[in-house]
Amino acid sequence: MDKRTKEKIIFNSTTSVTVTGENAPEIFPPHWHNAAEFTLVLTDGCRYRINDTLYEPEKGDILLVWPQQIHETVKIPRGSALFIQFSSVIIENNLDLVSISRFLYQCHHISAKEYPDLAAFIANKINEIRKIHNSLDLLAETECKLCIYDILLKIGDHVLSESKKKAIFDNGSGSSWHYIHSACTYIVENSSEDLSQSEVAAHIGISPFYFSKLFKQYMHMSFPSYLANIRVKTAASLLLDDSLSITECAFQAGFQSTTAFNKTFHDVTGYSPRDYRKMYKK
Repeated sequence: MDKRTKEKIIFNSTTSVTVTGENAPEIFPPHWHNAAEFTLVLTDGCRYRINDTLYEPEKGDILLVWPQQIHETVKIPRGSALFIQFSSVIIENNLDLVSISRFLYQCHHISAKEYPDLAAFIANKINEIRKIHNSLDLLAETECKLCIYDILLKIGDHVLSESKKKAIFDNGSGSSWHYIHSACTYIVENSSEDLSQSEVAAHIGISPFYFSKLFKQYMHMSFPSYLANIRVKTAASLLLDDSLSITECAFQAGFQSTTAFNKTFHDVTGYSPRDYRKMYKK
């Protein structure tokens, strides 16, 4: 197994958000956690790796690490970046965000030159979160979460806009996206059940053949692959409960066999379910 360092994140008891600036380590080895981590780059000269991609962002850029993604601080000079980390529950409790996670989780770098308004908006919100986090405001939890949701909404609009452009280029139509969004929401709500492509197609009111074609065009993956990814995310959360066996986690997440679960889990995360659980126990 390719062992990775697990970063232990202890959230502020009132906000479920942690903010790190000057005290952030200049170098940190490959690691992952069940929280999202957004970085505001304050100076040039930073180097950061997310999954297998090396980023060398410029001042004002935003880097996005989503829950369970491997990342590494290759070199960030002290005081060159401001990090916020927040519980994955903030995303997972919203079906609309989960339904578009396929696009969200592929967005890692927002260039201030290419998207100045979006980068500036997120930067302002991150600074606002730091101010709230350091305050003694009795409503700090709600205020921080509102800022997080503002950021997520902006990023969500951004990734959906980019996806729609590509779909339209591929001869899609604007109205078709509503079918896909409804389908994704239904899949998320029923992912633990024995869900079929025909059932989802019937729910949104189109033929299975057209649904399959439309889904691949907009989501850039098949229905079975999308469903498997949702189930793996569910299983990953269940694995943190020591009272559940791996088999129980697999079946509660919607997998029909442990063989399929083990293979799919490794394909998606790069780890076996057992090794994944062991890393969190350390």
